Amino acid sequence: MLIFENIRVALSALNANKLRSFLTMIGITIGVTSVIVLVSIGQALESFVIAGFENIGSNLVVVFAPLAQPNSQLITLNEVNALSDVFRVPDALYVMPQDNMTRVVVANGVEYASRIEGVDVLYPVIFNRDVIAGRFFTQTDIDGIARVAILGQKMVDRFFTDTFPIGQTIRIGGVRFTVIGVLSTEGGEGLTTFLGGDADDIILVPITTAQTRLSGERVLTGERPVDFVAIQARSSDTVDAVAEQIRQTLREERNISFRDEDNFQVVTQSAILNTLNQITALLTLFLSLLAGISLIVGGIGIMNIMLVTVTERTREIGLRKATGAKNSDILLQFLTESMTLSVIGGGIGIAIAMGLAFLVTALVPDLDVSVRFSTILLVIAISMSIGVFFGAYPANRASKLNPIDALRYE
Repeated sequence: MLIFENIRVALSALNANKLRSFLTMIGITIGVTSVIVLVSIGQALESFVIAGFENIGSNLVVVFAPLAQPNSQLITLNEVNALSDVFRVPDALYVMPQDNMTRVVVANGVEYASRIEGVDVLYPVIFNRDVIAGRFFTQTDIDGIARVAILGQKMVDRFFTDTFPIGQTIRIGGVRFTVIGVLSTEGGEGLTTFLGGDADDIILVPITTAQTRLSGERVLTGERPVDFVAIQARSSDTVDAVAEQIRQTLREERNISFRDEDNFQVVTQSAILNTLNQITALLTLFLSLLAGISLIVGGIGIMNIMLVTVTERTREIGLRKATGAKNSDILLQFLTESMTLSVIGGGIGIAIAMGLAFLVTALVPDLDVSVRFSTILLVIAISMSIGVFFGAYPANRASKLNPIDALRYE
């Protein structure tokens, strides 16, 4: 019952100085709101990334030449054929080369610098994308270097807002293409996004068309290079085996001795996901620590006001001690008042954070920002800890006042 009485007295004291109490709690409220919102956004981003990768699956391996590596060497179509050899890479189910580039696209009176991806017929299978209108490329389109294109949903919204896109003509880098299909919306950050940008803001063309009509790039040997190769393992259990088989095959094709390092890079989807999750977690932690500064500032404000409160109630403390109150009673009372300030400020911060989380979700529907119960419990514990830590000195000072000197205080 003593604790409830202390809380009642604390609330009465806070009510007697409403404005001062409110201004004291602002620091805690801002800090709690910032921490919760940033942690919740970080958790939402992590879930968003994971969902996008899970749409594709966990058995994808990508091979490319890192631009930052001095001795890197572009992958060629001949090397893609070697990777497609079932005897050399037996655990690979599908192998697809891809070229990425940016070209000016003119369609329906709109001009835009668009991302173009040269792919083959395996694209929908490897990246789990469907065609919601029209059709996808056939092997005849690939072999015949056909000038046909498939649009991502954002490209449709940009070029053909009021027109059915199938059968329409667009110009890519001055070359005429016929739209034959529209891709489904990916709706998440998958590996396609990691490799080039927004997976819905793209135009697909046959890779042979991209290499001959839009690029024409060749390496020193005269072979046509590709930006990367996407390889789907037979199962998630064989991903590591596929990665090693790819590495050995390319080293053999390039005559790389055992002393030399690879001049290419092989990464698995799980490795990319782990890296992205680590980056997201570190960013969330860093931003939360910055927001935590507000909590410290709020705690200092609580200590300052509690010191003022102790001074104002010196005679009250002396009277309570003269009537039998122990030092521990005084200590507990002022600690309770400090914690009450902190917890109320934290409660207001939680309410504001939940409102902001709802607002962010409404503005960005793909990002499901929600305040988890575990986060609320953690913040409540932090608020109480701040109340105890920063209220300890004023409470201890009040408990050690001499009752005679306190009663004489003017």
